[in-house]
Amino acid sequence: MSVDAVTHLNFRGDAREALAFYRSVFGGDLVAVTYKDAGNVQDPAEADQIMWGQVSAPNGFRVMAYDVPSGQPWDQGQNAFFLALRGQDADEVTACWDGLADGASVLRPFGPADWAPLYGMLKDRFGVTWVVDVVSPYVPS
Repeated sequence: MSVDAVTHLNFRGDAREALAFYRSVFGGDLVAVTYKDAGNVQDPAEADQIMWGQVSAPNGFRVMAYDVPSGQPWDQGQNAFFLALRGQDADEVTACWDGLADGASVLRPFGPADWAPLYGMLKDRFGVTWVVDVVSPYVPS
């Protein structure tokens, strides 16, 4: 069993361009799921923006990114990234969530999501925002 911590970059409409750039630098595979792809469109003007994206290269480089919806606050100087904790074992990931949640502000309760068996978001007691999930393969519709 293992979990990975991955930098999760936050953008306002530039996530696709940023991921393509990082792929051009580091190589590897790019996966980009739009809000429309995930059935999570809150604003039709943002349907084609990235809800979840990742570049993963054979050399070990990995970065995740998304476009913060316009209905949520975003300041590149304050919340330009999350730390993403991902694993395949639900018990192991849940234990990590439980530990991080001690003294945290829960932004999204840990539980099933349309895109993952378990997903949650919290700001830990040190002000670091974590997205925590059990990995699920993305299958385009």
